[in-house]
Amino acid sequence: MANTIHVDVVSAEESIFSGEARFVALPGESGELGIFPRHTPLITRIKPGTVRIDMADGGEEFVFVAGGILEVQPDVVTVLSDTAIRGKDLDEEKANKARAAAEEALKHAKSDLDLAKAQSELAVMAAQIAALRRFRDKR
Repeated sequence: MANTIHVDVVSAEESIFSGEARFVALPGESGELGIFPRHTPLITRIKPGTVRIDMADGGEEFVFVAGGILEVQPDVVTVLSDTAIRGKDLDEEKANKARAAAEEALKHAKSDLDLAKAQSELAVMAAQIAALRRFRDKR
């Protein structure tokens, strides 16, 4: 179909989403990206956040990614992420516990490396909680 683009969202463990879409929005390294069919080819890093997929059938799919790589071709969008979780599978209690653990690690960081790891984990958990709330509000 000329008005759709094939979208694949893949984690290190499994294919999270594969299907046709009318539009894809996600957090690019330099800001929010919006991808329509026949988009100019692009490869870029993405930040932790929500991938919103407006599906060809009119539905919407949300996937949380903890960063990764985006490849766009005129007829295919591929999102590669170490961690990707379907919006419906996000667990708020687990995310809040992980955020609290990251905040605790931040307080007790003994080196620049420990500090950087804790800050990164905290940013991912904050993005995951924001994605969870966005998904919950759309239902």
